[in-house]
Amino acid sequence: MTSEDLGLFGPDSVSWRVHEEPILFVGGLRSLYLQALHPLAVAAVVQNSDYKADPWGRLVRTSQYVGTTIYGTTAQAEAAGRRVRALHARLRATDPRTGAEFRVDEPDLLRWVHVAEVESFVSTARRAGVRLTAAEVDAYYTEQRRVAALVGLDPATVPGTAAEVAEYYERVRPELGMSKAAAETFFFLSHPPLPWRLGLTPVRLAYMGIAATAFSLLPPWARRMYGALGLPLADVSAGVSVRGLRLLVATLPKRYRTGPIYKQAMERAARRAVDSVPG
Repeated sequence: MTSEDLGLFGPDSVSWRVHEEPILFVGGLRSLYLQALHPLAVAAVVQNSDYKADPWGRLVRTSQYVGTTIYGTTAQAEAAGRRVRALHARLRATDPRTGAEFRVDEPDLLRWVHVAEVESFVSTARRAGVRLTAAEVDAYYTEQRRVAALVGLDPATVPGTAAEVAEYYERVRPELGMSKAAAETFFFLSHPPLPWRLGLTPVRLAYMGIAATAFSLLPPWARRMYGALGLPLADVSAGVSVRGLRLLVATLPKRYRTGPIYKQAMERAARRAVDSVPG
């Protein structure tokens, strides 16, 4: 009997397969554009976050959290969830439309952030060329309910299939739209300050291309809310771009494409596989 803990998912899960793709960094950026269309969600971020002062630090912390929930041990994932719940429980924000105060950890807001994130991850993976069947996409959404539970959501209230996600978007779309905070977030995400004095180098152009791709991967209705065209041609162009990016990233040595949390998970999985061999 092995004592290796493979966390919330494990090597047979769709979640491990999807999140081992480095191209998901584009999906993460796409999710931020999408999340900003919810007036209360974006107000909560703007009023409580230092993302403008420390955008790359926030990005690293978010990436570490996602990596921990996917590839960490059960204890690590649960501890990460407790930290997030404790942080959210202290935060309040003001509705810019009504002046009413609201809690950042309201279930409707947590659900929006969760769905926008996981849908962005799996949609970007598929558009980038990761082969996932419809059943595997549904399995991914169902698995990700475990991550939703970490932040305090009742998994039964979280969409668990592609059809349920589509129905959720239809239901929530009347609440979404362009706001001053959304516009500011859009411009910041599209042109953030770059670290290490890279702002006047070709890295700036590369980032702008990545940001444009992430934005173009949004659903047509979301692009229209930002005032952009939701034409099929934009979808085709975004698909070509993200596939090219995935191929480009794949040329990098794997040690540059994977972090310590992923590597530790692979080591635990390998030990468990050895321990499970009879004899």
